[in-house]
Amino acid sequence: MNEEEIKQALLKRAMGCECDEIVEEYVADENGKSVLSKRKITKKYNPPDINALRFLLERASLGNDEISKMTDSQLLKEKERLLQLLKERENENGNV
Repeated sequence: MNEEEIKQALLKRAMGCECDEIVEEYVADENGKSVLSKRKITKKYNPPDINALRFLLERASLGNDEISKMTDSQLLKEKERLLQLLKERENENGNV
């Protein structure tokens, strides 16, 4: 994985996402070879991960000292700004 793929995975995890979960069952045929008998694909929703979001906040343009000095309303504005940025990046990458 390169750095850009890691960033995209982190953004996806922080925002929450829907993914396909694939379950396959195999049986042995008369020659003893494994043959696919069932394949089930279900959509699974992974909710936003608070630790991924926390990591993004820590790595944001503001340093930790600046963040600790912010008021609650400033923190809420920064949170909204970062969430909007995440949504824009997700839309740019075609992940609606």
